[in-house]
Amino acid sequence: MMSDKMMTMKEAVSRYVKDGDSIYLAGFTHMIPFAAGHEIIRQKRKDLTLLRATPDIIYDQMIAAGCAKKLVFSYAGNPGVGSLRCFRRSLEKSIPKPIEIEEYTHFGLSGRLFAGATKMPFLPMRTNIGSDLPPENPLIRTIKSPYSDEVVSTVPPLNPDVAVVHVQRADVNGNSHIWGIIGEQKDAAFAAKKVIVSCEEIVDESVIRSDPNRTLIPDFVVHAVVHEPWCAHPSYTQGYYDRDNEFYMQWDDVTKEHDTTMKYMDEWVYGVEDRAQYMSKMPSSKILKLTPKTAYSTPVSYGSV
Repeated sequence: MMSDKMMTMKEAVSRYVKDGDSIYLAGFTHMIPFAAGHEIIRQKRKDLTLLRATPDIIYDQMIAAGCAKKLVFSYAGNPGVGSLRCFRRSLEKSIPKPIEIEEYTHFGLSGRLFAGATKMPFLPMRTNIGSDLPPENPLIRTIKSPYSDEVVSTVPPLNPDVAVVHVQRADVNGNSHIWGIIGEQKDAAFAAKKVIVSCEEIVDESVIRSDPNRTLIPDFVVHAVVHEPWCAHPSYTQGYYDRDNEFYMQWDDVTKEHDTTMKYMDEWVYGVEDRAQYMSKMPSSKILKLTPKTAYSTPVSYGSV
């Protein structure tokens, strides 16, 4: 099982993420690639444009570390808890540095990815018109329908320099299985110029071929494959570990001040070599608590081959 795409997260970030890039760390509520964000922080990448439908805690951490110059997003918050304090501190007080913002609806941002993935010049949509967003975002425009007098809103395509997509399992070439909540991962991978896939398991190609409906990311769009168990913690990966809800609540307290935020970062991001060392610091009781019970789906017969 050899492939020149197989590498560590440190190697993947070093090779494909550059200062000034636009970065999309994909995953909607689960399979958020925290390990990739942490490695970007450790390598001190700067002037990044961070793209995500829901920035989540990982972008709060990257903003606190001074990696970001701009955030393109459709909702910013600590899910189920409250504000992203580091993001607000940067936006309102320029701590540790100022940040620009570009805001869309969820449909607007996912539509931008779809347009980017399908090489469309723009995407028409019914939302936005009459809302507060167009006056604040000049990229949200309107166009008259060629089939009627109707005027609809439009958004431009989004083509990140790099997308990182975490998946349950992949082969060494990057053919990737995803199940559970399907977010924007496929569109992010097809829209991006470079794609890093991280996975919980590396499996043989025969495993991927045995269930083609789960193969959302094909090898021909993938540039790097990283075997990174627990990559998404404190987010979750269905079938491998649950969401660490306690951490999301603790983050709200940790980030009340920039100094306490950086104290956390010094221990859990800068102070570890990689995701394996990060997990070695995790109490075994926490790991056991987050390990889900087995729940297999019913087998499907694909017939003769």
